[in-house]
Amino acid sequence: MSLPYQKVLLVGATSGIGAALADKLVENGTFVIAAGRRKENLDKFVAKHGANKAAAAVVDILKLESIPKFASSIINEHPDLDCVFLNAGVQRGIDFTKPENVSLDIVYDELLANYLSHVHLTKAFLPHLSKQDKQTALLYTTSQLGLIPMKRCPNYSGSKAAMHGFILALRSQLKDASSRVKIVEVYPPAVQTELHDAKNQPDLKNGHAIGMPVDEFADEVYQRWVNGEEQIPVGTAKPMFDAFENKRQDYYESFNAEMDKVLVDFTV
Repeated sequence: MSLPYQKVLLVGATSGIGAALADKLVENGTFVIAAGRRKENLDKFVAKHGANKAAAAVVDILKLESIPKFASSIINEHPDLDCVFLNAGVQRGIDFTKPENVSLDIVYDELLANYLSHVHLTKAFLPHLSKQDKQTALLYTTSQLGLIPMKRCPNYSGSKAAMHGFILALRSQLKDASSRVKIVEVYPPAVQTELHDAKNQPDLKNGHAIGMPVDEFADEVYQRWVNGEEQIPVGTAKPMFDAFENKRQDYYESFNAEMDKVLVDFTV
């Protein structure tokens, strides 16, 4: 089996999970547009695979005002784009027992990178994906910490929980509208990437060695994506998901079905 998508835009492809998944996609015959801030890494990716299999686009998703122009540029250059994978994100340790040391700029940038930018990107690309006469897809990398927060990363955990809630509601809205856009959520465990290195989290030592090997993670995500899964919890995220998230989503479905009935008389 293979993916039904011809061309994937992967935002957050310059390192770590995104880079590994971009390689995996190209190796299995999917054209990848790799996007991110580090042009040198993007250029290496295209050189590695060739311009007939890969392209690159520089974007800083923290600059929300630039996202509509970025999306228009991608769509104009690649009208056959049928899948967008939003993978970019940052993680910071924040200690509120020392509030004088908490940088609200860091808090805001983390929310921008992990949540607000993804909402903006969703709005920007959804019209293009929705008008296709075939199945298209939006994928999101969230985290096991969106299910169970980790105390050293309260803001990161909160941003991923917000993203998870957004994705659940978005999937329901599109299914209710009989949309052809498939919504897929990937829940990573800790993975051996730059996310934990000293540049991003100076309070950690040898952080790049924390978690699951990134290629092993990418292999599992790709195979389960090919198999058609809409929710892909990996590694330590899977027992968390199985223990309570399935049940929570049953409640989510029944609650929203009831609210749909209640709101009939109040909806304009």
